[in-house]
Amino acid sequence: MSESFARSWSAYLTDQDRAVLGATSWAKREPFGLGTKAAVLAVDLYYAALGARGVDVVTAVRDWPSACGPQGWDAVDRTAPVLDAARAADVPVLYFHAAPPELGRWNRKPAKGVNPVDPVRGNTIVAEVAPEPGDVVIRKTGPSAFHDTPLDTVLRSRGVDTVLVCGEATSGCVRSTVVDACSRGYRVGVVGDCCFDRFEASHWVSLFDMDQKYADVLTASETIAWLKGSS
Repeated sequence: MSESFARSWSAYLTDQDRAVLGATSWAKREPFGLGTKAAVLAVDLYYAALGARGVDVVTAVRDWPSACGPQGWDAVDRTAPVLDAARAADVPVLYFHAAPPELGRWNRKPAKGVNPVDPVRGNTIVAEVAPEPGDVVIRKTGPSAFHDTPLDTVLRSRGVDTVLVCGEATSGCVRSTVVDACSRGYRVGVVGDCCFDRFEASHWVSLFDMDQKYADVLTASETIAWLKGSS
């Protein structure tokens, strides 16, 4: 884990939080570790989650209500080489996204409040990290990539014991996917600088929580190095 991650999420912890971390044996002291056969899970990397490139997030959400703005595009740019490294190492890359008609009870907000100005483009995976031949694309109906999808079956059929998760939103679909992966016995890496959220506090506190309980939070560079070593 990068020290920069720890410094960033530490800014959102209270003095009591830090005292508890220092006092309890429950606090994470060493990485949980990854396994030997991985898959990369790229969650919700579609235009509606990002908005227009080159504008601040407050401007972006006017046309794309669920946009995460520049921090999202920065994460996408870091994600592309991670996906390339996975493919080069023969590590499966799986994409997940949902279209509005399939959201069901998950989406509790009025359609006017969440639908982008261009729904077709909005629900398209961005070109910078578009799926390539051999990648898997799965549509989901809930926050977790595991919920009511064939993901678990696909992973087990390939002998996968480790998932490397990136995408959006750190506090929502990424986190729920990470918790479900841990609950199913997978080792989990969260590519922290390839995750993004429209709220900074939610992003950093979620990374902290996932690192403490369910996963090892890694940088894109650390993930690429691990992928190269696994091939």
